[in-house]
Amino acid sequence: MNIVKGIEVDLKVELGSTMMPIHHVLRLGRGAVIELDATEDDPMKIYGNNKQIAEGEIRIEEGRLAVEITRKLTLDS
Repeated sequence: MNIVKGIEVDLKVELGSTMMPIHHVLRLGRGAVIELDATEDDPMKIYGNNKQIAEGEIRIEEGRLAVEITRKLTLDS
């Protein structure tokens, strides 16, 4: 196990996504709302080194955001 302790993995959690023209992005200001393609019941996508590895749900623990893993994906998923 000591071999893998030093390996770093870039983790990302995706709440949802959207496509918009660059001129809309440039006009975004403080308080702007960006509508995503996900609902509150959809699982969050969890990526390790830009490959989806799991799904999860948002949790709030001690005032901090956390993600609970609800499904681990296999390599062929």
